[in-house]
Amino acid sequence: MTPTTPLADGEEVLQSFRADRATYVRTNTWMAAVAMGAGMVILWLLGNPYVWTGAVGGLAAVAVRAFYLMSEALSERWDLTNQRILGPMTRAIPLGSIKQLNTLGSVVQIVTHSGDKYLIKYQTAPKATIAAIQRASVGGHP
Repeated sequence: MTPTTPLADGEEVLQSFRADRATYVRTNTWMAAVAMGAGMVILWLLGNPYVWTGAVGGLAAVAVRAFYLMSEALSERWDLTNQRILGPMTRAIPLGSIKQLNTLGSVVQIVTHSGDKYLIKYQTAPKATIAAIQRASVGGHP
């Protein structure tokens, strides 16, 4: 899950953004806690006498999902160049096409002028990732 787009003439990689394992685990732990609580509330509202099974189900669902997606999620790499952001496979976002950069927890969302959205997931410091992209967009180096 690394960029395969070739660099253009004069293009150089300034910085790479990789998913962080500890951030991945922390994010999935929070998802599990929310799923456990939601499962219990739903069963309670339905009048089920075994409300505790909602916690087990919520934990199991998120744990299985996290286990199966971990290798793929942690292998993602995005490269910031002096011209573009190159994502997994052939994703390429020209710096001039970036309209907005947002944080969603540990995720950096890139929104282009055409409305396309990309996610750089599981960043330890999403605001630092955004700052590096903004510096590269105005011609500076991260």
